[in-house]
Amino acid sequence: MAEAMGGSFTAACVQMRADVAVKPSVDQAIALIREAARAGADYVQTPEMTNILQPDRPKFFEAIRSEAEDPSIPLFQAEAMALGIWLHIGSLAIRIGEKQAANRAYLISPDGEVVAAYDKIHMFDVNLPNGQTYRESAAYAPGDVAVTADLPWMRLGVTICYDLRFPHLYRKLAEQGAGVMAIPSSFTVPTGEAHWHVLMRSRAIENGAFVIAAAQGGLHACGRSTYGHSLIVDPWGRILAEADHDEPGVILAAIDPSRVGETRGRIPSLTNGRVFRVAEAP
Repeated sequence: MAEAMGGSFTAACVQMRADVAVKPSVDQAIALIREAARAGADYVQTPEMTNILQPDRPKFFEAIRSEAEDPSIPLFQAEAMALGIWLHIGSLAIRIGEKQAANRAYLISPDGEVVAAYDKIHMFDVNLPNGQTYRESAAYAPGDVAVTADLPWMRLGVTICYDLRFPHLYRKLAEQGAGVMAIPSSFTVPTGEAHWHVLMRSRAIENGAFVIAAAQGGLHACGRSTYGHSLIVDPWGRILAEADHDEPGVILAAIDPSRVGETRGRIPSLTNGRVFRVAEAP
């Protein structure tokens, strides 16, 4: 399928500060989604962990629900229909077992249909120099399927946060026709300050694709701080829109799908790539 399928559209990132409980998180997201739609957005993306940011594991599993029982999904479906937008929920914590969850993204059409879902593939397990420890795999089951979905204007590659650090995933999505990469995130402050902008721009440049990355930002009720700086980047690596630091809010940018083919024509790395082997020196 061609990378560009229609005319230009307006994309929005919702930057939010998720709570330790589901209802206030979802209420905040819906208010900002409506703000984005009022500003003219056709496609609205929320961050990773839109429904909760709760590091206390017993409280976390007490709060979340299975996909069939999750109260936020029908609410988001209703918002997409009422607003007439493509609504991309960056991810929700969805219970898939007694002590296991999925970090799952949902793309909802203006008809309220969930047209794509994606479980985050790469798990963030790390001990940081500042003493913070993250073990995403202790609570979440990793996905094993990369996902693309067709918007009316172009094909979307669906990823989540830590996936950003695995460029081969984005190359594969681009080879499958994705001209815009979704990277909703919840970046820590130290890694955000060091790597957020350069990695987002790199994924755009490497693949000649737009990058849309809604982020969590600020000091959360759980005590965790996230970086914010939601970004929309064009295929040449130019930042089209950036959120003001870590405050909740909305950013918007016009997306012209023809820029994808134009950029890939100038730097045809997708077609110039070659299969090779690695040889050890004798």
